[in-house]
Amino acid sequence: MNWTSMLAIYALFWVMSAFLVLPVGLRTPDQVEGHKVQKGHADSAPVNFRPKLVAKRATVVAVVLFALYYANYANQWITVDDLNFFGKPPVHDLGY
Repeated sequence: MNWTSMLAIYALFWVMSAFLVLPVGLRTPDQVEGHKVQKGHADSAPVNFRPKLVAKRATVVAVVLFALYYANYANQWITVDDLNFFGKPPVHDLGY
């Protein structure tokens, strides 16, 4: 596998992981005592959003997922043939 392909696949895993870990640990104003929502802000907006922590968590999850992906790529544990649940398609003889 080329290093550019590895980088692109890792980037996809990172973006997916960022969306997965984004809501972890967020608190809304209803969940925090004494926090008043300022005028013009949504009531559902988080009060403790930390993008650096989200990026760190996404990086850890992406590294683990990419390591599993690459191990499967190298060892061929699960192949395309393993994912074919419907069997081989029928062969049609067109008489050519």
